[in-house]
Amino acid sequence: MNKTINLLKLLPVVLLSACTTSYPPQDTTSAPELPHRNVLVQQPDNCSVGCPQGGSQQTIYRHVYTLNNNSATKFANWVAYSVTKTSQASGRPRNWAQDPDLPPSDTLAPSAYKNAHTLLKVDRGHQAPLAGLGGVSDWPSLNYLSNITPQKSALNQGAWAALENRVRELAKQADVSVVHVVTGPLFERHIATLPEDATVEIPSGYWKVLFTGTAPSKSEGNYAAFIMDQNTPRSANFCDYQVTVEAIEHKRSQC
Repeated sequence: MNKTINLLKLLPVVLLSACTTSYPPQDTTSAPELPHRNVLVQQPDNCSVGCPQGGSQQTIYRHVYTLNNNSATKFANWVAYSVTKTSQASGRPRNWAQDPDLPPSDTLAPSAYKNAHTLLKVDRGHQAPLAGLGGVSDWPSLNYLSNITPQKSALNQGAWAALENRVRELAKQADVSVVHVVTGPLFERHIATLPEDATVEIPSGYWKVLFTGTAPSKSEGNYAAFIMDQNTPRSANFCDYQVTVEAIEHKRSQC
């Protein structure tokens, strides 16, 4: 369903203070060059430490996030964003809208989610989060459906929300200037389709990679990676879903 996507190689060990799982450093000799980009964007550049390689030709560069769209799934292959002390804001409204910068046939309109919560117990889940990025100038684009996926309520309001909250806390630390994040959906098995459009498959899970530092290819920084299934219990601890970047790349290659 998706073209192969290679994540940027994040080399050192990282431990979120809330987690205890660790992994050995990865071999630095095979790290690929980060993709060349010839699109000018406002600072901060969400791909300043690299964005995933591969995917589609539909990459949208915004101040609040950078997004690679998949016209087949109608969702983003990946979304990259940067959480800082000043990017955060609470209480922003959720005014859903179709992405005006994509062809209507390649993304969803708000009507596509009709009855989805009632019948499937899914929320409109932000990939680039509203609370973590509500302070960025173009925050309303966080509510474009290109940045949204149907995420089970238990996951969206449980372990996934707890991980996003931990990212915000991490960004507030005195010794952290920015947390770089890349996230996206997985389509490993059939879960369900949207009630209003049987051609739109609901993701089977999600991945997220966090990075603090300046140069992944030179081992200058720290990372953490996570995979969570759609059926993750609401009470789950996100630390139990910490993985390696290679594990995410492997799952992506199987989709």
